[in-house]
Amino acid sequence: MRRKFLLVVPVAALVLAACGSSSGGGSATQSSAASTPSASTDPCAAGSLATVTSGKLTIGTDKPAYPPYFVDDTPSNGKGFESAVAYAVANKLGFTNDQITWAVVPFNNSYAPGKKNFDFDINQISITPERAAVVDFSDGYYTVNQAVVALKDSKIANAKTLADLQGAKLGAQVGTTSLLYIQNDIKPTAAPSVYNDTVGAEAALKNGQIDGLVVDLPTAYYITAAELDNSKIVGQFPAVDGPDAEKFGMLFQKGSPLVACANKALADLTASGELKQIQDQWLAGVDAPYFAS
Repeated sequence: MRRKFLLVVPVAALVLAACGSSSGGGSATQSSAASTPSASTDPCAAGSLATVTSGKLTIGTDKPAYPPYFVDDTPSNGKGFESAVAYAVANKLGFTNDQITWAVVPFNNSYAPGKKNFDFDINQISITPERAAVVDFSDGYYTVNQAVVALKDSKIANAKTLADLQGAKLGAQVGTTSLLYIQNDIKPTAAPSVYNDTVGAEAALKNGQIDGLVVDLPTAYYITAAELDNSKIVGQFPAVDGPDAEKFGMLFQKGSPLVACANKALADLTASGELKQIQDQWLAGVDAPYFAS
């Protein structure tokens, strides 16, 4: 949830031509990948990319790194949605797994202006105009889905379809896409309860005032893992794409030439179906099944 609502205060950006600094707290001097007359003419080939450390790709994320985006707080194991996406993109760029290193980057620091010690950061960072003023984003690699959280003994705890939810008392935070989803897509028989913040909504769920809480999927994972005992993700809805959809993007230093190459890699992963397979493996399954229509 922190990722959705944090904003960066617009300040003068330090616009650079490419990412700078070394990984894991080393020197802040940018080095370019070796370039020779015999190097590939493909600007997105690994040997042609200007990276923080020559011949390496440095990826940033926060610590601790939470599931289901990372597993065992170890981004380098390739397990978890964002770890798997990062390695898939890196491999498309021509980097082998042993050429990939990880840097610890606090979430709020990732989208601050200035030189970066990573080539890209992947950390459930929503693409917003405020952030994009001082950093660059890839195309979205994940469109945020809406989900339903309930207590394990709730009458909707085992709901499987949209129809199973229509007789329930649902709640959401005011002004959110979650509230709009209840009103426009679920269309329950009872008007949804509206709360000023998720704290109030969670309290209502805990006290039995509502049967289920509709939130975005990342928030649902956080609520059930860290905030509400005896709760579960009942299910999630297929993403609703469009101009107002919330998307996570890989974050780059402003002006990074790697953005276009990362977008090409994402397009290839999308066309092949691999990106969808990664999403379904780590963000669906038994922990957050899709509701049937």
